[in-house]
Amino acid sequence: MLSASPASIETAVTSIEGVGCQIEDVFARVGGDLGRAHDIFEGLNSDLALLGQELSGANIASASKACKDIAARLQSLAEALPAETGLLGAISGSATQASTYLKDILKHIDMITIIARSSRIEAASLDGDRGGFLSFTREASELAKSVQRSIVACAKDQEQLTGAIAAALKGQSNFEAQYRGRLLRASAELLSACVEIAERQAESARLADLARASAGSIGGAVGNAIVSLQAGDSTRQRLEHICRALRRVEPGGGLAPAAGRDAGDLVIVAPFVHGLQAVQLKDAIAGFSQDVGTIERSLTALGVDAAKMVGHGHTLCGAQGDQMGSFLAGMKTRLGTALSLIAACGCAKMAVDESISVLESMLREFRAAISSLGDTVIDITLIGMNAGLKASHLGERGRAFVVIANELKTTADRISAAAKLLGPVVDAIEQASERLKGLREVEEALHVEEMEGVIAQALGEIEAGNAHLAKLMDNLTRESAVFEDLVVGAKGAMAALGVKFASLSSVALRLEEQRPRTDQLVAEHCEAVDTLFGDLYLQYTMVKERDVHRKFSGRFAFIKTQASVAEPDAASTDDIFF
Repeated sequence: MLSASPASIETAVTSIEGVGCQIEDVFARVGGDLGRAHDIFEGLNSDLALLGQELSGANIASASKACKDIAARLQSLAEALPAETGLLGAISGSATQASTYLKDILKHIDMITIIARSSRIEAASLDGDRGGFLSFTREASELAKSVQRSIVACAKDQEQLTGAIAAALKGQSNFEAQYRGRLLRASAELLSACVEIAERQAESARLADLARASAGSIGGAVGNAIVSLQAGDSTRQRLEHICRALRRVEPGGGLAPAAGRDAGDLVIVAPFVHGLQAVQLKDAIAGFSQDVGTIERSLTALGVDAAKMVGHGHTLCGAQGDQMGSFLAGMKTRLGTALSLIAACGCAKMAVDESISVLESMLREFRAAISSLGDTVIDITLIGMNAGLKASHLGERGRAFVVIANELKTTADRISAAAKLLGPVVDAIEQASERLKGLREVEEALHVEEMEGVIAQALGEIEAGNAHLAKLMDNLTRESAVFEDLVVGAKGAMAALGVKFASLSSVALRLEEQRPRTDQLVAEHCEAVDTLFGDLYLQYTMVKERDVHRKFSGRFAFIKTQASVAEPDAASTDDIFF
């Protein structure tokens, strides 16, 4: 029987000690792995915090601001097109009016030249002061020729202007018809991209919060699992106490000399100790099974939470990673379209710039010609009046010359009237020109070079943010894989240890094969068992061990020593900590 077989006792002790060593090794390794997992998730929490900041930080905000700015500029260009077309149309209409008035002025000047020739013929037929009348006709003719040259030059400039304005107006109208809608669509698409960026930020921030929450709960669960692993130390101590008690009833284990008995006495006393340790072992097995189950459930929950957190991370960075490629491509297309449209606007407006340049030069010449024309008209009028007065003194002979002088004055008045009509037209052209020039000066802020820089910066900000997200996601995936390996390994080790520990049930059964027999006890045996149980009671460090000991001892009335033994100090027992 086991109680009489030292080899059997030694086998049982070896089995129990082997499991105890495995508990220490496995729990130490699992604890180390979970500690490493805890460190991993401390880092992942930090990465996820950075991820949230990245998704709502300066890079994305800067890109969104650049898109809004470019969209606003495209809108400004589109809205300016009708105004520019309208101003060019107004200038074109005024130029046509100016052309009409210039033609009238030239016609009247031609009339003055004809009148001057007629007056020269009439002056030749006059007797007396023929030279004075010839001088009058010559002066009037020279004045007419002088102003005619000025007006002809203005007419040529006006024709050049009319051609330039017509070309600019045609180009502007075609450009407006072709590009205004495209400018507005491009602006709307960029604003839509800004909305998409904002939605991405909101969704990413939400997912980042979920991922951080998952990581936080995992960190707490890892900490709880590590605390649960401390139960392994309690179980190891119980196994040590069981082995120590079994060795006490081995031959030479210390009981026989103390009791003063031989091997026969040991055979009678040992079953009591074996039975007590079998009960202690069964209770340890049951408790450890519960602890292992708790730890395995914690590890399973950790695995689920880890998968959930990684899923959040993949969703988060997937929205910014896989989809970001197409989003960036779309942004590049939109911004490239904006750049080409702005460049096309610049080319189309070159004709407008040329028209403005011609217009400014022409307006200066028109002003000078109108001023000179006014002076000339006054001079011609005075010459006509003087000639008419002088001819009237000649009586019937000067009547024809008086008629000629009156006709000259009338024609001069017509020139003056036409010049007065031309003045407001020139003013209208000048005002429209100033407004058009003002629009062009405002559009100087839309230089293509500047826009290229803004576009490049916007794309750079988005790409830099995407690269950072990809780096964070790589780290998240890599570290999560390490964590998963650690958790799977820990679960496997705990399951294997649970199977190994369960095998001790057979050892407990072997210890119970020979039941204690009170009918063979004598007083010395009872005293030896009572003393031994008292010694064993004092080695316990856990409440559970003492409870099991008292319950087993209560089955035997002669075992009373432990009832009078003082309870160990609570502050010195390990189970208080647990």
